[in-house]
Amino acid sequence: MKRNNNRSGGSSKGKAMKYQIRADIKVNGTVQRKDIIGAIMGQTEGLLGDELELRKLQRTARIGHVDVEMETKNGKVHGTITIPSSMDNVETAIIASSLETIERIGPCNSIIKVLEINDIRATKRTAVVDRAKELLLSLVNSGEAASKTVIEEVRSVLTTGTATSFHGLTCGPNVESSTSLIIVEGRNDVRNLLDCGLKNAISADGAGNIKQELIDLANSKESVTVAIDGDRGGNMLFMQLYDTMKVDFVAQAPVGQEWELLPQKTVTMRLQKKEEAAKFKRQLDKEADADDKKHGVTNKDWDKDMEEEFVTESAPAEIQELFDMVDEMPKNKAVIRFADGTYSEHIGPSKLEETINAAESAEAVIFSGAVTGKVLSYVNESKASMLVGTKEGKDYEAPEGMTIWLSEVHR
Repeated sequence: MKRNNNRSGGSSKGKAMKYQIRADIKVNGTVQRKDIIGAIMGQTEGLLGDELELRKLQRTARIGHVDVEMETKNGKVHGTITIPSSMDNVETAIIASSLETIERIGPCNSIIKVLEINDIRATKRTAVVDRAKELLLSLVNSGEAASKTVIEEVRSVLTTGTATSFHGLTCGPNVESSTSLIIVEGRNDVRNLLDCGLKNAISADGAGNIKQELIDLANSKESVTVAIDGDRGGNMLFMQLYDTMKVDFVAQAPVGQEWELLPQKTVTMRLQKKEEAAKFKRQLDKEADADDKKHGVTNKDWDKDMEEEFVTESAPAEIQELFDMVDEMPKNKAVIRFADGTYSEHIGPSKLEETINAAESAEAVIFSGAVTGKVLSYVNESKASMLVGTKEGKDYEAPEGMTIWLSEVHR
């Protein structure tokens, strides 16, 4: 098998190409590049009149290089023909359709089918707009955007995105394709961020039942920011999300304000000043402890009956070592322990099912996060018989025959 990339003569210097013709070619025999170009030039000659003769059009730079990318396999040729054009769309379409009249190249039968005519200028403009969106999002997420003016300048060539849905959750159109994610409380928050040009926001639908699909989506992202309102409800939403999924940063609205009503300038500023999630969590814990002390509540104020009800078995030394491993692992990552005592690399939740099912000698799974029903089902369907995690998660129900140790319970 061989591949050739060649092109005909002719010059496009001085002419801006507007369109590009792309055609598929199949030849029932072995031919060379020059045979294909010769057939294109020769068999269309006189077909469309002097004004549209390809050789003359090339000399006046109205048609550019005829590029041929071809592959020869088993005595047959398959390839792609590309022809740039600076003519208008009607003339370009006529030239493209004339290619399909070529039925033989040399002694061999051939079929040429036009695949598309691309507007080169529109393609370049789309690339510019898409890249501008990426750069803007990177600036906002990294806290480096200088001011509202930056967003406005780029947004001048954009159209505001339309809210869509991800497993029933209102979101921007880029939540799956973007490497970063912004999680907000409600659908109106998403719409306001869309108006500000941010298309990677998704609603958590309040601090109720967090969907597993949202957890999996967040765990697959390089960066996750939780944008919360400036009230007690916002703090509660952050705590719930932080305990169930990957959260890297938190951006909080001014005290008493909500994201759905924030002006663009404040949205930009708050995202720039986002905090590390772990630091914000420590701050909330400190405030909660201070509030407990103020009201005379301590961690030792247990109801005796409740204390007796929740007495649990202490984990053996071997499991305590695994608990230490869980503490050192990145959040919501898994490790498989094999029968020979070795361990796998860190595995994300999205790849856990596939990886563990392929591990014939899996003995145990160590998971650095809340153990959900989905994680339990993955482990239960594998060869592993033991699971070590931090605490119970959504839809937790221990399967029969599986040994489960949770660090927050058995330590």
